[in-house]
Amino acid sequence: MKIFNLKTLVVGLFLGLSTFSVADTAKELNHDANMAINTFLDETKGGDAFLVNAKAFLVFPKVQEAGFFVGGKYAEGVLRVKRDTKAYYKMTVASLGFQMGAQEYSLIIAFTSDAALKKFMMDDDEWETDVDGKITIAEWNSKEELDDVDFKDDMVAFVYDTKGLMGSFTMEGTRFEKIKK
Repeated sequence: MKIFNLKTLVVGLFLGLSTFSVADTAKELNHDANMAINTFLDETKGGDAFLVNAKAFLVFPKVQEAGFFVGGKYAEGVLRVKRDTKAYYKMTVASLGFQMGAQEYSLIIAFTSDAALKKFMMDDDEWETDVDGKITIAEWNSKEELDDVDFKDDMVAFVYDTKGLMGSFTMEGTRFEKIKK
């Protein structure tokens, strides 16, 4: 009986996540990505110089997350190389653990090395972070600029413009999959 309830909860959660609004067209997704980049640049000293120096970056304008012991995230985003759109991706995350709440935020993942970008783009339209790579969440204080921060990893993620509340201590796996728009 407990297994049935867990399956019902998981199915319900993912049905709920699937009803979140996502951009319908490439034009809308590019517009949303541009707005998310502008917000990032407004909130982050040195953000523009950092993105210019990055080999490429993924922009997810609206990451939607919810969970109650079992959780998930979903987002659609744009891969930009030298500010030009190269592809569209969706990000799905499943998690299990102590978690409760719902939130929405924007996410930029910057590729700081050619090797990381090549690995991401060459993997048959699908990539999982728990198997193939490590993403560092950027940490800096509001008084320093990003070009003063030493990021040693090949990928750096920036989470910003957060709305809602989510508390968690979980194990999760993240999958990025190329989509056609």
